[in-house]
Amino acid sequence: MRIASFNINGIKARIERVLEWLPESNIDVALLQEIKSPDEAFPQEPFQDLGYSVQTHGQKSFNGVAILSKLPLEDVTRGLPGDDSDDQARWIEATVMGDHPIRVCNLYLPNGNPVPGPKYDYKLNWMARMQTRAETLLKSEEPFLMAGDFNTIPQAEDAHNPDKWREDALFLPQTRAAYQRILNLGFTEAFRSRNSAPLNYTFWDFQRGAWNRNDGIRIDHFLLSPECADLLGDCQIDRQMRGREKPSDHVPIWIDLAA
Repeated sequence: MRIASFNINGIKARIERVLEWLPESNIDVALLQEIKSPDEAFPQEPFQDLGYSVQTHGQKSFNGVAILSKLPLEDVTRGLPGDDSDDQARWIEATVMGDHPIRVCNLYLPNGNPVPGPKYDYKLNWMARMQTRAETLLKSEEPFLMAGDFNTIPQAEDAHNPDKWREDALFLPQTRAAYQRILNLGFTEAFRSRNSAPLNYTFWDFQRGAWNRNDGIRIDHFLLSPECADLLGDCQIDRQMRGREKPSDHVPIWIDLAA
C-alpha cells in the first residue's frame, strides 16, 4: 500500500498536477492539505474516474484536508478533538481497509506566524491537542499514522539555510520541542528512518528563486505508530513535482506499507 501526503496549495489551481501525479507515482491513498475548498465544491468526479473514493473536510478559500483512496475507508471523522470552538478545517481521520487496516490522520498544522501572538498560541495549543489525540490512538495498539504538513522544521539539517528560520514559528525551540514530545511517545519518523542525508526538502518558497537554489525546508512528515512502523518498506519525496508547470510550493512525500 502506498500512502502519500501532498500540500497542494489549492485544488482549483493544482488539480491537473494532482491528476497526473497519482497514477505516475502509483498512489493508493493520497492525503491532501490546503485544498482551499468547501466540501460541496471539491471536484470529486475526476478522482472517482481514477478509482478513488473521496472524503473531505474543507472550508472556503483556506485550509482544508482530503483523503483519496482506492481502498475502502471506514469510520471517517473530521476535526481534531479537544476544542469544540475550533472551526478551522485541519484534520481528518479514516481507517484504510487493506490487508492490515491502517488508521490515517491527515493534518495541516497551523503555521503560527507572526510570533509572538495569537496565531502562535493557537499553533502550540493545536500541537498539544494533537499529542493528546496521539496518546489516545496509541492505547489501541492498532497501526496508525499521522501525516501531512506539520509546518515544523525538526532539525537544522532540515533547512538549507537554518539561520534565516531562527525567529520563525516553524523553527522556534518551542515548536520543535512540541514536535519532539509527540515523537517521543514512540513514533517513527518515516523519512529519517530511511534516509539520513541532508538537502532533502519538501517545500520551496515561490519567491527569491528558492527552487533553483534548492533553498528549501522539510516540513511534511509521516509519523508512524510502532505497529505501523513494523510495516514500513520505503519513504520517498517526489521532488520532481516542484519543477513542473504551475506547481505547489510543496511536493509529495510517500510511504510503502506491507498492508
